Amino acid sequence: MSSVPPSAEPSSSGMADIPVEVGQVLAGKYKVEDVLGVGGMGVVVSARHMQLDQRVALKFLRPEAMQSKEAVERFQREARSAVRLRSEHVAKVTDVGTLDTGAPYMVMEYLEGADLSRVVQATGSISIDESVNFVMQACEAIAEAHSLGIIHRDLKPQNLFVTRRVDGKPLIKVLDFGISKSLDASGQAGLSLTRTSSIMGSPLYMSPEQMRSSKNVDQRSDIWALGVILYELLTGRVPFEAEAIPELCLKVVQDPVEPPKKLRAEISEGLNAVVVKCLEKEPNHRFSNVAELAAALEPYSELSRGSSERIAATLNVPSRPPMVSISAISSSSNPKVKTGDTAWGTTQALEARKKRMPLIAGGAAVGLVAIVGIAFALKNGAAKPDTTAQGAQPTATVSATAQTASATQEPANTTPAPIVSTAPVETATSKSVVTGSHPTSAVSTARPSGTVKTQPSGTTTAHAAPSVTAPPKNFE
Repeated sequence: MSSVPPSAEPSSSGMADIPVEVGQVLAGKYKVEDVLGVGGMGVVVSARHMQLDQRVALKFLRPEAMQSKEAVERFQREARSAVRLRSEHVAKVTDVGTLDTGAPYMVMEYLEGADLSRVVQATGSISIDESVNFVMQACEAIAEAHSLGIIHRDLKPQNLFVTRRVDGKPLIKVLDFGISKSLDASGQAGLSLTRTSSIMGSPLYMSPEQMRSSKNVDQRSDIWALGVILYELLTGRVPFEAEAIPELCLKVVQDPVEPPKKLRAEISEGLNAVVVKCLEKEPNHRFSNVAELAAALEPYSELSRGSSERIAATLNVPSRPPMVSISAISSSSNPKVKTGDTAWGTTQALEARKKRMPLIAGGAAVGLVAIVGIAFALKNGAAKPDTTAQGAQPTATVSATAQTASATQEPANTTPAPIVSTAPVETATSKSVVTGSHPTSAVSTARPSGTVKTQPSGTTTAHAAPSVTAPPKNFE
């Protein structure tokens, strides 16, 4: 399987009136090698650039489509949008022009591979890691488009082409920006040139607001479509199915989505919540941009490491994801569940928090015991002050070793001497010298009482009465 597919599968009914033949030279330099597909309005062929000997894909309008001004404008809009995008996840447009018939054409890189819908059909199932990786790669392309004010509006598996890098790893290319629209500088949509019949081309992947009006959509409609694609990759079915378009529209607008985890039990609660958040009816309840979506998805794909940071840089927004409730089927604009450090909304992060709780609790308990022990020692430690008043600067010496829980009484000095006064003496704030390795600290309001006697030299000595020494207020 090869090349860039058109918006519709090749049809035998349309092959007869294809205005091109194998071997024909188009625009004087592209020799047709094969007809790859025919859509309602266009044709895609593989061709070879005769001067460069390079294989390319050529897309142009069918003669009947050229009668529609809207179809011509849509084709030109696709070319203008694609040529502005430089991401490796977008099919490159290398040339545009007009054929001799007057039909506009665009030249794109030739891709080997198949669109994502065919890959799913061929493989039957895709791993969770690979499913998330495919959507993450699409997010990189859509992030660049959104940064330029381009809304795709037609994201679906048929427009995600799976090719291979040089090392053989799968590479997603986003195709068909034909019904994309641009937002002006104010963020408002420009005039939509898409008719209702064209808008309903991919109703299975359209958001509720796009069902109502394609003019009133923004980047969150693309986020809805990415959510539907991921839902389908994970479960093998789309979230809303119906036998007719009116019924489908009602379901998309009104019915709650069935969580994908109910269809595939191995889907984690966190990933389930991310998908459900993409499919919120109210745009304000979805991820506000693809950077938030990518950051929330990245923990579920080892193949996508670093992708969310590139997407955030492209949009120039923070790379940290929003909080996502893993318990609610219908999330709100104010999620209640706060999760881990690197992967918000994941059960892994919640488990990590649970594992850290015993360590935190143990550390708190040890700290509390230490504080209680220090307080007890300070409260019950008794000191023997030896306060000597010389002049106006008495000094109190406090022993750092507690002698007993009760106050130790020391008899007052009874040396015969004229008693000057028996009134209590209140000492001034003094310095406490703590023995051992403890630092010196200030002690205030030491109130020893006792008798004062007059020495022959005139020095007044105050003998402290028994008391319990209070712990220093500024103990360090």
